[in-house]
Amino acid sequence: MAPVPSLPIKVGHIDDVQELRKAKPATVPERFIRDMADRPKVVPNLSSSLDIPIIDLSKLMKTDKDEVMQLKTACEEWGFFQVLNHGIDLNVVEDIENVAKDFFMLPLQEKQKYPMAPGTVQGYGQAFVFSENQKLDWCNMFALGVEPPCIRNPKLWPSKPVNFRETLEIYSREVRKLCKTLLKYIAVSLGLKGGVFEEMFGVAVQAVRMNYYPPCSRPDLVLGLSPHSDGSALTVLQQGKDSSVGLQILKGQTWVPVQPIPNALVINIGDTLEVLTNGKYKSVEHRAVTHKERDRLSIVTFYAPSYDIELGPMAELVDEKNPCRYRRYNHGEYSKHYVTNKLQGKRTLDFAKIQSKTSN
Repeated sequence: MAPVPSLPIKVGHIDDVQELRKAKPATVPERFIRDMADRPKVVPNLSSSLDIPIIDLSKLMKTDKDEVMQLKTACEEWGFFQVLNHGIDLNVVEDIENVAKDFFMLPLQEKQKYPMAPGTVQGYGQAFVFSENQKLDWCNMFALGVEPPCIRNPKLWPSKPVNFRETLEIYSREVRKLCKTLLKYIAVSLGLKGGVFEEMFGVAVQAVRMNYYPPCSRPDLVLGLSPHSDGSALTVLQQGKDSSVGLQILKGQTWVPVQPIPNALVINIGDTLEVLTNGKYKSVEHRAVTHKERDRLSIVTFYAPSYDIELGPMAELVDEKNPCRYRRYNHGEYSKHYVTNKLQGKRTLDFAKIQSKTSN
């Protein structure tokens, strides 16, 4: 999950946003203030037709044809959906939210025992920062490699809260089952064998990132998380129960807020599935915004093929009408490319695209 940078990376001073919030400075520090074009704009009265699709997993598991079609539409037209009846015990969901919140509420000195080294994506801090003048997100992150065990960095697994490790292990096991189930029905929706992705992925890689967004006095100037698509195959997002609405996805030219549904999880298609489906199912740009008075917590799981696997568009999804749009590549190489570049929309996927001869 976290390749070691080949050269030292200078990121300059990075303020901890929770500490900034406590200090209540009169102005937001310059490194957090976005250029005019990148600042979040309030979009009033969005139509309810712009609510992302909802999938009922209990119906999918009965191979309900209407639900399979709904899943197909969600993956083709949105790249995002919320899943109900996902099968993860609500106590497990509540427990991970509690330990995540408890971790972020620890004193800064305690959290800094698990630092995210510049150029890596495990530990506490800010990921995807590669220069001293790069704009920063109004967010604290805590990220860990979970599966397979060889990607774990045991020094970064915290001793406090005391039940953190056990809670994360239980939660991750359940999310892993959910990802396998969803991929089975995503394959079915494509007209493929249900087990095709599990067979292809080998020992799947799984990582978790917990994000904490404190309130910000000027939410109109900052972003909680820069626009990006995910490098995973599937991403599972759990939004904190009493959190502000912060996740937005890019639909056409409009940033659409994702209204959390109680007891649902948000699922999105990652770059890897876009490549495997030859662009039929697309990863979608998303970002996080902040709130003036309310904080936000999210717990994100990334599920992807083994780093050893060679990937490319599946033969069944390539024909004369749908020529091959992506080259074959080693997934470990793409993962390294993804985590060693700053978040810039879908630009990291250029790594895999076959450039047309007529492109400028």
